[in-house]
Amino acid sequence: MNLVILGSTGSIGRQTLEVVAAHPDRYVVTGLAAGHLDAIFTSQAAAWPTARLWTSDGGPSAESARWAAGGLTDLATMVAADLIVVATTGMAALSAVLAALSAGKRVALANKETLVVGGHLVARMLVGDPDPLDRLRPIDSEHSAIWQCLRGERLTDVRRLILTASGGPFRGRQWATLGDVRPAEALAHPTWQMGPKITVDSATLVNKAFEAIEASWLYGLPSPRIEAVIHPTSVVHSFVEFVDGTYKAALGMPDMRLPIGYALSAPERAEAAEPSVGPVDWGSLEFTPLEVGMYPAYDLARSAGAAGGNRGTILNAADEVAVAAFLAGSLRFSELPALIARAVEAFEQDTEPELAEIAGLDGEVRAAVASWVGMTS
Repeated sequence: MNLVILGSTGSIGRQTLEVVAAHPDRYVVTGLAAGHLDAIFTSQAAAWPTARLWTSDGGPSAESARWAAGGLTDLATMVAADLIVVATTGMAALSAVLAALSAGKRVALANKETLVVGGHLVARMLVGDPDPLDRLRPIDSEHSAIWQCLRGERLTDVRRLILTASGGPFRGRQWATLGDVRPAEALAHPTWQMGPKITVDSATLVNKAFEAIEASWLYGLPSPRIEAVIHPTSVVHSFVEFVDGTYKAALGMPDMRLPIGYALSAPERAEAAEPSVGPVDWGSLEFTPLEVGMYPAYDLARSAGAAGGNRGTILNAADEVAVAAFLAGSLRFSELPALIARAVEAFEQDTEPELAEIAGLDGEVRAAVASWVGMTS
């Protein structure tokens, strides 16, 4: 299988290349893209000398023959590509995802923002497809778990989906006590090693709200049938409850190479390079309710996501600027929800935007939120 990896230098991109390296007989990398031309990308380009390349910084003259002048969309629609792994941050890859699906490619999606912002556009591309989850393969551990639990099942037999959330570094603390937490505290995730933006989103649980929005688009279920529970050890990645009261779940130690591997090989399973840790090492499987008021940003984002329209774009743009402001010391942690709420109230509309409108709205929201916290957009 020929793979293009968009966002190859980030955590998911690097782990995807680890999975590829463990199965050289299965996978060939035909394209690599990253935000910056750094040492990591240079080493990746050397390791895959036939892959086409792109970074937003441009490329070295020595590699000009390999450069994808059309950027992410150029790589995502390559004739030689079978599967496009989208591991970028933000909404930068939305156009590339739409182009890949239009070109008949399979997409393995690790980027939440694509569906939060443009889920209606992606869903439009998959109308009539006999197996949408084969064309659009989720990499997030929670969505991979649901995907695997639904194999062989009828969606009409599903009562609800239950996502699991670790609760982040502030699990068990009252929101009112978090006003003075420092960025280093918010970045100390107890389970996963991730980039700073998604780690802060895991502390506010905006990340989980975005996953609920994703789940609605991936599985065609309304927001009220998608819930979340607190599960500190992250061993159970998600549940599916069926109408007869039966539950199915996917379990395993937190390791993103597992859902990455499944997204690449499904419906087959490629043998893992390392033995898995068994049930006796999992510890207790504790679950507690995710109650209203525990994580105000989660409540806000769930409500806005369920209302639809242009609110996904607003949520994503406002959250990115708010998190950047917090990490820069321009915003208190406890002020994040109110800032995002202000943006939603200022810009919300019920009409779903087209691609060009999304780009324009994204810029407007970012500029407004940045001005509110005294930052340049």
